[in-house]
Amino acid sequence: MRRPLGGNDRGQVAVEFLGMLPLILLVLALLWQLVLVGYAFSLAAHSADRGARAGTATEGGGAGACQAAAEHELPGSWRGGATIDCGDGGDVWKATVHIDVPVLFPGAGSFPWRVQGSAGAAKEALR
Repeated sequence: MRRPLGGNDRGQVAVEFLGMLPLILLVLALLWQLVLVGYAFSLAAHSADRGARAGTATEGGGAGACQAAAEHELPGSWRGGATIDCGDGGDVWKATVHIDVPVLFPGAGSFPWRVQGSAGAAKEALR
């Protein structure tokens, strides 16, 4: 008994999946990279906020406290390329944090542009 022509499509789904696999992996990598960019913005803003708040403390505040607090809020693998600027802006203590955006995961390399997070906190009045 002969099989009808064109009726044998066993394994077709596997072949199609293997053909689409590179595209699926590329889309997943791009989505992951977008998540990392968003996370970098979030880290920079949070770190700057904590630094500005620490700089306004009535006891032990200032540039050193601002720098230390901002750096403490960054995970270890994100600290390598980070720059933290703290300064007195009159009635407001300001902190700016620049973070490198990693390629796929922190420590592997980074894009040539950086993410910036800025924050300010009102100085506490001494009583």
